[in-house]
Amino acid sequence: MDNVQVSPGSVVGPALSWLNVNYHFLFTAIAAFFDFWVTGIVSVLSLAPAPVTAGILAVVALAISGWRMGILTVVGFAVCLVLGMWDATVQTIALVVLAVLFSIGFGIPIGILLSRSERLQTATRPILDIMQTLPPWVYLVPAVILFGLGTVPALISTIVYGIAPMVRLTVLAMVQIPHERIELGRAVGVTKFDILRKIEIPSALPTLLVGVNQCILLSLAMVVLAGLVGAGGLGAEVTRGLTRLDFGLGLRASLAIVALAIVMDRVFRGAIPTVYLTRN
Repeated sequence: MDNVQVSPGSVVGPALSWLNVNYHFLFTAIAAFFDFWVTGIVSVLSLAPAPVTAGILAVVALAISGWRMGILTVVGFAVCLVLGMWDATVQTIALVVLAVLFSIGFGIPIGILLSRSERLQTATRPILDIMQTLPPWVYLVPAVILFGLGTVPALISTIVYGIAPMVRLTVLAMVQIPHERIELGRAVGVTKFDILRKIEIPSALPTLLVGVNQCILLSLAMVVLAGLVGAGGLGAEVTRGLTRLDFGLGLRASLAIVALAIVMDRVFRGAIPTVYLTRN
């Protein structure tokens, strides 16, 4: 038995190579799509001087999340400016915002679908378990094979990494909704879509926000690792500090990541209920 070896890579590797050869045009189009959005966000945030951009973002945070979040945003971005990490912070903001939005956009609908069927939950539970227990850098390998080095594989692997916790917490949020609320909606003749939009999702928001928090934290953790594949941003600064044994550079980049994580977590948690309730 000592001579028996099982290597998943012997199967996955050729499969990825086959996909890259036969569907290269598809992966090129996907890469162009994500690169367009990343480049666009970075370009917009780089139009004005750093203090002006930080002030505008603080005003946006104040408008959608309240004055406390506005002050927190100013303080957090001021820390990044003082540490000399503003350009890297802008790149990381673009990556994390897109990763969180896409993870939420995929995770919540999938979670709602799974919450409707116990069989689906049972069937997908092992897949979600594997996705959450795999080391984060494992996601980078297939992304690099299919999309090459740079920002796009880092973004795509970050999106995939954040979907699993968002799906699980969405399922948890939906199954915990008191059944009486749904029955009340049905009794007054509300459609299934309106029950979902006006009863279920507002009732599930507290748990959904926990999922958003997990997406942000996991995205920032993955962005740091993504510096190894040339993604840029604060992750690249941390990697540069490690390779050069420059403790000061690594510490400054790490502190900027902490400041950015606090700002994005609080702003997202305040913005999502505000935007959702305004639209509905």
